[in-house]
Amino acid sequence: MSDSAVALPTWTAHARLGERTLLSGLTVPVYANFAGMSPPCDPVRAAIVAAVDELASRGAAAGWGLLGARETLRARLATLVGVAADEIGLVPNTTTGLRAIAFGLPWRAGDRVIGFDGEFPANVTPWQQAAAAFDGTVTLLPLSTWSEPQAGLAELDRSLAQGRVLAVAVSAVQFASGLRMPLAEIGRCCRAHGAAFVVDGIQACGAVPLDCEALGIDALACGGHKWLGGAMGLGFVAMRHAFARTLRPRVAGWTSHEDAAAFLLQGPGLLRYDRPVRARADFVEDGGSALALVPGLVAAVELLLALGVERIAAHAQRWHDALEPALLERGFRSRRAPQPEARSGILGVEPPPGVDVVALHRALEEHGVACAIPDGVLRFAPHWSNHIDEIPRVLAALDAHR
Repeated sequence: MSDSAVALPTWTAHARLGERTLLSGLTVPVYANFAGMSPPCDPVRAAIVAAVDELASRGAAAGWGLLGARETLRARLATLVGVAADEIGLVPNTTTGLRAIAFGLPWRAGDRVIGFDGEFPANVTPWQQAAAAFDGTVTLLPLSTWSEPQAGLAELDRSLAQGRVLAVAVSAVQFASGLRMPLAEIGRCCRAHGAAFVVDGIQACGAVPLDCEALGIDALACGGHKWLGGAMGLGFVAMRHAFARTLRPRVAGWTSHEDAAAFLLQGPGLLRYDRPVRARADFVEDGGSALALVPGLVAAVELLLALGVERIAAHAQRWHDALEPALLERGFRSRRAPQPEARSGILGVEPPPGVDVVALHRALEEHGVACAIPDGVLRFAPHWSNHIDEIPRVLAALDAHR
């Protein structure tokens, strides 16, 4: 993945780690919930507003013109996740991408998909539904094993060795604990057993470096509204060409066909229903899309490329390094991985015994600290705009609740 692969606009030179100048609309003093949703920064907001204004002034003519921004977005996303631009398809969210992959696999009765117990449901439900539709099964291995990566890999290898596995589906980063999975090792294990490797990337893309080619990832799905910094309603899938050609496009729509819009633009006699469905990632683009959001996500990804995802990841770790010891002193139990390579933008902690996590979260919000409590874990998720000077306010809010 090379941040220099695309020419970035000049405004990105004004982005700085630890500064909120590009988040002028954000009123929350400490916003540490980027794992939940990103507040759109000024360039993202401006790009979306400009697109809406263009649509308001010109209607359908503007819509056709905005389609070109989709190709720019593909190029930016391809640079971010280490694939070719024509291996990117645009979808509304992670679930839509994973569902298209799950239902597109060449299922036979008795086939299996391996997933993990404790994953976010978006990376479980589509596989369960597809397996049920095609008389297959989903094997859920425990995530708890992965606190020791070699133990997790050994268990995965044993399950793969039992045969008939179409795919292994895993989140690059676990949504509650923040555990960053050893994707390269999982990818090698999948290849050794002939299983596809499918990744839910929503808690990783934009927060930690992720290169599909280097990691052996066949397909990745990601919504754009968390660490990427876009608006809810637009995300992407990345599918390597060889993998996309194995899929059966069971959830295709009218724009999934080759030259799908010819009958709208090139005169009579071109309305056909037999055009082949594209055997690449963009077959998932199955109808009208959120065109006005596309320029916004372009701006968001350009900002990430300018800052550098590796630098963003290191910046978040400094924030966690400042907060975690103080939490431990107050009786919290950290779920942060002891191995640096297994850490992400998420710091998940369990409250001390007897502390009501729902009430604690409410108190933090009232004191101007935005965080989350997925599955009862107090989750802090800072990004490029956070500064370690915020830590005293977080601790003061916690102490006020004691």
